Amino acid sequence: MENMFRLMGSEDFSDRQRCIWVNGPVIVGSGPSGLATAACLREEGVPFVVLERAECIASLWQKRTYDRLKLHLPKKVCQLPKMPFPENYPDYPTKRQFIDYLESYATRFDISPQFNECVQSARYEKTSGLWRIKTVKSSPSPSSAVSGSEMEYICRWLVVATGENAERVVPEIDGLTTEFDGEVIHSCEYKSGEKYRGKSVLVVGCGNSGMEVSLDLANHSANPSMVVRSSVHVLPREILGKSTFEISMILMKWLPLWLVDKILLILAWLVLGNLTKYGLKRPKMGPMELKVLTGKTPVLDIGAMEKIKSSQVDIVPGIKRFSRSHVELVDGQILDLDAVVLATGYRSNVPSWLQENDLFSKNGFPKSPFPNAWKGKSGLYAAGFTRKGLAGASADAISIAQDIGNVWREETKRRKMRTRVGHRRCISVA
Repeated sequence: MENMFRLMGSEDFSDRQRCIWVNGPVIVGSGPSGLATAACLREEGVPFVVLERAECIASLWQKRTYDRLKLHLPKKVCQLPKMPFPENYPDYPTKRQFIDYLESYATRFDISPQFNECVQSARYEKTSGLWRIKTVKSSPSPSSAVSGSEMEYICRWLVVATGENAERVVPEIDGLTTEFDGEVIHSCEYKSGEKYRGKSVLVVGCGNSGMEVSLDLANHSANPSMVVRSSVHVLPREILGKSTFEISMILMKWLPLWLVDKILLILAWLVLGNLTKYGLKRPKMGPMELKVLTGKTPVLDIGAMEKIKSSQVDIVPGIKRFSRSHVELVDGQILDLDAVVLATGYRSNVPSWLQENDLFSKNGFPKSPFPNAWKGKSGLYAAGFTRKGLAGASADAISIAQDIGNVWREETKRRKMRTRVGHRRCISVA
């Protein structure tokens, strides 16, 4: 730690703001992307500091996911660099298993984030060629003496690893917050359908989260209705015992994208049937083409379609407005409601704190498409913004660590050479 940090200026630790020089990159975020980058840097011999606003690693997984969650893709395409999942894990690890894996990963590579450090701003100073990252201590205990204290980290390299899902998206819907008397939560607050047993719940959103929440509610004898405003691709998670994702990856190596989509849609029709009659219309663009061009992921069905077909989950159109205990839909239907779950997704929070406009666009994602989105100018890097899941985050981490590691080794060699030359001169003078 002493080699990594150096306190700049006052030695009085009671100061409200301190300034620290980091001898290596600062990584913002300790989710899978940040951990993978840190592990790869560790293997490259490069010191680093990880800043995390929460009090734990992978806070999205630990604090903002529902109990029944499992990885949607096989574990072999979700493992982080340099450490596979345990062999006894199932093909689709549970939420708890994935968290245990991440904690073991952090331990193995000696990754100890600076917890409760909420980044307020990060800017590049051209005159010094350094990044200045300002943070505020966000202690879980407001009465803590260090809560609210400010820190400034100074470094040459900055790795943005806050992810694609840093902040919840909450849409403005007429009457939802002003008139509706029932419970309203975002899917990140949803844990289990047990508390909704026998209640009427409206799930707003039909992505993977919306489908799984609806399935969980039905399994707990609630009465869920799911809002489907637009078209959506629903694919079976497996086809004949083989991961649909793996099938698509194999096909894409040999066939054009449009043909891969044709094959996937035929297979999906054979397994799931015609979904249009249940209110689920497919987009005109194929599932893989849509994923490549827009980043929108197809829904991988793990049981929700069975509930929809048996009318245990109702599909409803868009919302017009809410009243005290009802919702009026755009087709004129009026539903009695007890609760609303907003499965309306997440967004990047990068624009709120990163002061630059070369690597990142206004939506908080890199401007360049994969695989060139990981590197910007002036020592700025992005990990985990590929819209390609954990595999994309791992690819970013490896590229970033190798790039910084190459510079680190060259500079280390030059420092050693200067030291040797200086030593020889001292001997000659002596």
